[in-house]
Amino acid sequence: MKYSSVFDIIGPVMIGPSSSHTAGAARIGKAARNLFGKEPKWARIHLYESFAKTYRGHGTDFALAGGLLGFETDDPRMNKALEIAEERNLAIEFIEDSAGVSHPNTARLIIGDDKDRMELVGISIGGGKIEITELNGFELRLSGNHPAILIMHNDRFGAIASVTKILAKYEINIGHMEVNRKDVGKEALMVIEVDQNVDDSVLKELEGADHIEQIAKIVS
Repeated sequence: MKYSSVFDIIGPVMIGPSSSHTAGAARIGKAARNLFGKEPKWARIHLYESFAKTYRGHGTDFALAGGLLGFETDDPRMNKALEIAEERNLAIEFIEDSAGVSHPNTARLIIGDDKDRMELVGISIGGGKIEITELNGFELRLSGNHPAILIMHNDRFGAIASVTKILAKYEINIGHMEVNRKDVGKEALMVIEVDQNVDDSVLKELEGADHIEQIAKIVS
């Protein structure tokens, strides 16, 4: 694994006890909330392997809840997140899943409210660092370490060019970009990691680009 700073090695400032099981889990939960665009009303969280075996003792349960509530890893309310979620009428169910996964610290979050639903798979890779590996059936690789824009679009000629043209106009540099589609001419997902947080005004302009259906962002 490549580390860019001492904080990647010692882990982030956080409410303990574990950077992988607590801070990483909180970041997975917060990424799910950011991508959903609002606080969900319910969540079904499948936990696998190490997460499933130790989630109560290592605080993975309250960390995921805290992330869904929008808490940062060092928020003093973190270890009370399950109680706060109940107070906010956010119903959370944890499921110990025995299915095989590629990483022991894996969580599948299915969240929603009365109108919308989203499914996300995240892994905690150590030191509080995470990767998002699946979103609504699309495979991806999103680190969560940089601001990112996720764009659902029709798989049509010009969709990617219309997005990159707008980002270039605002001098927003693309650090990593990938595109995944379910079939030719069908729904597709564009994942763009950038070097700076993107203003909502830019997102609004992106929403009007050719063949764009929905946009979400993750801030750093």
